[in-house]
Amino acid sequence: QGRLHGGVVGTLMTNFGIEQAFREAGIDFARAKVGDRYVMEQLFERDWYIGGEGSGHIVCRDVTTTGDGIVSALQVLSALAEAGCAHLSDMLQGVHKTPQTLINVRMKEKRDVTKVPEVAQAVAEAEGVLGDQGRVLIRLSGTEPVVRVMVEGTDKALVDALAQQIAEVVRGLEQG
Repeated sequence: QGRLHGGVVGTLMTNFGIEQAFREAGIDFARAKVGDRYVMEQLFERDWYIGGEGSGHIVCRDVTTTGDGIVSALQVLSALAEAGCAHLSDMLQGVHKTPQTLINVRMKEKRDVTKVPEVAQAVAEAEGVLGDQGRVLIRLSGTEPVVRVMVEGTDKALVDALAQQIAEVVRGLEQG
């Protein structure tokens, strides 16, 4: 924990279970927009050293200035040795990723649907159902005309159903 120097930065897409595991371990966790540059911004702003994305792209700011797979692998091996663990799974005891459903809704053109009242209502209703046991994320793709609808929570069937409901509302915008 000392090597973390404050906390860890993840992205908006980082699994909710990862955030919970850090918090339970007493490690601060912050979310950045998706992309290394936003992770780096948060790291510098907070003067923290480690951040990354679910893809495995990890930034170790005390060692390098950008994400580097070899540096990340060496840092993981170093942490394993320091903790006296033979396997990464030993260090991940107690980390339980929550079910996550991601639906990409193709749009005719890029459009910020988060400001549309019907979408905002569908999100608020889903968040009300999930309470503090999950989260909802609606975001535009940075590279294509797609709205990403993501729902996470402890119950897979509920997460799937809520994601489908919100996606249907977003799809309805294209038809209406």
